Amino acid sequence: MLPTELIEQQQNQNKGDDDDDDDSLEGFDDDESFRGIDDDDLSVGETYSVNQTTIKSNTQFNNNNNNNNNNNNRSNPLSLPIQPNSSSSSSSPNSNSSKLIVVLMQSCLENHVQTVNSNSNRGRKTKELKYTLLNCDDHQNILAKMGKDIAATRPDITHQCLLTLLDSPINRAGRLQVYIQTTRGVLIDIHPSVRIPRTFKRFSGLMVQLLHQLSIKSITGKEKLLRVIKNPITDHLPVNSYKITLSSDSKPVKLSHYIPDLLSSDVQRDLVIFVGAMAHGPDDFADHMIDEKISISNYNLSASVACGKFCYAVEDHWNIV
Repeated sequence: MLPTELIEQQQNQNKGDDDDDDDSLEGFDDDESFRGIDDDDLSVGETYSVNQTTIKSNTQFNNNNNNNNNNNNRSNPLSLPIQPNSSSSSSSPNSNSSKLIVVLMQSCLENHVQTVNSNSNRGRKTKELKYTLLNCDDHQNILAKMGKDIAATRPDITHQCLLTLLDSPINRAGRLQVYIQTTRGVLIDIHPSVRIPRTFKRFSGLMVQLLHQLSIKSITGKEKLLRVIKNPITDHLPVNSYKITLSSDSKPVKLSHYIPDLLSSDVQRDLVIFVGAMAHGPDDFADHMIDEKISISNYNLSASVACGKFCYAVEDHWNIV
């Protein structure tokens, strides 16, 4: 089950000149505590400066109630900026047009909690719950104790896919929708306008917050850019959609011919692609939902490359430049 403890944000007061903090990329400490996202830097675009955030039991989230007179009020710490050139799915002029829907299946996004001792401000020893996103590089001992496949714990694959998909012209045109389904069955809706952190350590901290809080809002707080939604995925797919998945066992097709033939029908329909965001394993994760299983290359491709090939082929067919 997802943890129920709330986040207590440690305030970073008396902050120095912003020029000294720009482009400072802090990662995880050796104690594997994750870090939150500083909204003062989120608002400027792609520079993500982070300050330490610790999850504690029996604590409540600090909303800066004691700083109401501060002229520089901070926004929700669980927030992300919106891509300025990206069209919202609800306000896009192409909202009634066909869309490409990509579902990243078997994504390895899993939180791990540890109880650690820490010293409080009063000199007392307290216990804290610290969360981190499991990965094969930093948590080999933990994964071995849990009996998990170390080589398969690859959340970086999901990160690479999201960067490829959300940076694509088809997403900027408002005709791409992305979902993630984790190995533990958690279904995540990715808003087309979200800007995913470029570095993996920041992405890991963001996923920890998402899996803990179940949603992350935009800086304005008007819309949820990342949110956990109810299963099954089929409840969120259009009725008229054509669903395909990839398999190296299938006969390779050339997407420049396959996509026009598939979408040339007079009947408007959406195209759903199920992509395995995993290091290795069987490709039967969507066999009960799909209409067709294809291969798009004579060679084994990474999930990110497969996503890019599909985006390019559909962009070319829909004349998205």
